[in-house]
Amino acid sequence: MEEKSIKELLEERKLTDIKKILKDMNEYDIAELIEDLPENLLIQAFRLLPKNIAADVFSNMDEDVQVKLITALSSSEATNIIEDMYSDDAADLFEEMPAIMVKKILSNVSKDTRTSINRLLKYPDNSAGSLMAIEYIHLKKGLTVKECIDRIKKQKDDFVSYDSCFVTDNERRLLGYVTIKDLIVSDMDSLVDDIMHECEHILTTMMDQEEVAGIFQDYDYSTLPVVDLEDRLVGIITIDDVIDILEEEATEDIEKMAAITPTDKPYMKTGVFETWKKRIPWLLLLMISATFTGKIISHFEEALATYVILTAFIPMLMDTGGNAGSQASVSIIRGLSLDEIEYKDTFKVITKELGVSILCGITLALANFVKLLLIDKVTLVVAFIVCFTLVITVMVAKLIGSSLPILAKKIGFDPAVMASPFITTIVDACSLLIYFKIAGLLLGI
Repeated sequence: MEEKSIKELLEERKLTDIKKILKDMNEYDIAELIEDLPENLLIQAFRLLPKNIAADVFSNMDEDVQVKLITALSSSEATNIIEDMYSDDAADLFEEMPAIMVKKILSNVSKDTRTSINRLLKYPDNSAGSLMAIEYIHLKKGLTVKECIDRIKKQKDDFVSYDSCFVTDNERRLLGYVTIKDLIVSDMDSLVDDIMHECEHILTTMMDQEEVAGIFQDYDYSTLPVVDLEDRLVGIITIDDVIDILEEEATEDIEKMAAITPTDKPYMKTGVFETWKKRIPWLLLLMISATFTGKIISHFEEALATYVILTAFIPMLMDTGGNAGSQASVSIIRGLSLDEIEYKDTFKVITKELGVSILCGITLALANFVKLLLIDKVTLVVAFIVCFTLVITVMVAKLIGSSLPILAKKIGFDPAVMASPFITTIVDACSLLIYFKIAGLLLGI
């Protein structure tokens, strides 16, 4: 069923037909179907959802739609949704809502829900504590397998994941974990202590989300426990949270590499003024930094007046240098983000890029040399100056492009900042200096 049809049915007040359509749909598909409706129709459609899936549909909506919807619903409706949501999803929603609305909703939810959400909200953004869910299977040491299974059955609707059941002592310190398979195949009278496994990787509440995502990627986990500073189990993080982290981090890196201040909003839902604010700081910085290029050209103005032909090849040299530097920087930034490259690998990286730059530079120079003589019909001296500059420029560009991201990470900056626009600006200035210095030596200007 198309969204347009849903819209028409709502306008025609054919509510029974809509209920039949939504009844058999997946929660994600329902969210996709109704979230772009006008606000009045969105509220109508949401109120038609069965109570048992309303919270799941709500959790699959974009955050701005969630905020719009939750503020439009009655206090009791909003409270029911929050009560049925997992704690980590509710905490994420509250971070986007006005403080007065958060206070109002929290005052109506149960004490346990309020405590859970407030606990998550106190952790720093992008930390494991802010991402974790507190609805997990918690088993105490000393329980038999039968007692564990009975406990899980009684609380079957309260858990985010059934992949792992975590075992703790009486003070809630994490001891290990068991899987549902372990419980099913074990003797009913066996103690959980005897069948549990040691947790090879344990997350802490203050761990950065990138580190969390890296552990999930490297070891193919679907669920991991989160402990506090006293090693007490306080929550879990599941693979669906990690997928969101990876998407967020990739988007942030891409935006930084394009000299755009990162934003959490999708492109189509970001206004013109907000987009301008995200882009203009870097554009101003790069424009000001590019004045160095103009200063270099002005300094060699007399040389250019004597050999005007040299001016024609400035764009080609600058563009080639910028592209060469960008290739190196993107490869290194990618390696750094995946922990394939570390600071100790700097010499190996530079050595490799030096070899690549020599091969690339010579190939480009040979092709350009033929083009300069046959098409541009310049003298041998000018052709040599341009091609020799090209080789040196490519070498310098790749060395700058490969070393700056590593250096940035070493001193605590995001390597993605040292990407195409920033490196291109530096390489442009270097390529001009090299060009004019070589021209000056060979032409005596």
